[in-house]
Amino acid sequence: MSRSILNLFVSSRKGKITYSLLAGAVTMGLAAPSLAVNTDPDEFEAAIKLTPDVENGKKLYKASCITCHGPEGWGVPGSGYPQIAGQLKNVIIKQLADFRAGNRDNPIMRAFSSRRALGGPQDIADVAAYVASLPMTPNNEQGFSLHLAEGKRIYDEMCADCHGENGEGDPEEHVPRIQGQHYSYLTRQFNWIRNGRRRNGDEKMIKQIKNFTPREQVAVLSYVASLKPKNVAPRGWRNHDFDGFDRSWRPMRIR
Repeated sequence: MSRSILNLFVSSRKGKITYSLLAGAVTMGLAAPSLAVNTDPDEFEAAIKLTPDVENGKKLYKASCITCHGPEGWGVPGSGYPQIAGQLKNVIIKQLADFRAGNRDNPIMRAFSSRRALGGPQDIADVAAYVASLPMTPNNEQGFSLHLAEGKRIYDEMCADCHGENGEGDPEEHVPRIQGQHYSYLTRQFNWIRNGRRRNGDEKMIKQIKNFTPREQVAVLSYVASLKPKNVAPRGWRNHDFDGFDRSWRPMRIR
């Protein structure tokens, strides 16, 4: 990450990292004007076609991603920070491009996906490949187990065609892997897609979920959170790429 972004968002006090400016940006829903991005319409396609340098991706992850998503890429259950480990590479590239274009409303990600943090398509491809290579947590946040049977029925009828039978996603169509994601994050994104805050939502999905009842929403998202990926880390696994990272630290909760 460039020093200008680091200085803008991070201040150090008594050895602990504080995020006063970042907290203000999230609370007010504002992004710094200097972070405005004119996204190259060909950037997404270019990044997908490039051969990624995973070692450079690791360096970029440490500079721009580790503070919020953690050294394992597992996010923080209940905080608004999603698990990104194991997400499909092409999906990560697509989402980074959308953040840069302003198609997703998140001032933190707008900053850390900007050209100051990720210079161009090669950097995007590199960090996406590194994140995709990480195993997923065996302990993602769960929903409500009493609704799983109803959730499976809804999922099989309305979600499986695009997201896959087990929520594994589709790399060719850039449909995200949703299996094993934190329940609270699934809920927030579901609501943001339905109310239009997330501007890159699929039109078919928006129509499908528009009239979901609260019970149906809880049921289907609880079921999705319960789906177990194949690339789950063994219990006790740590990402030794970042052994020096303080795993007791947690970012500010996103509301």
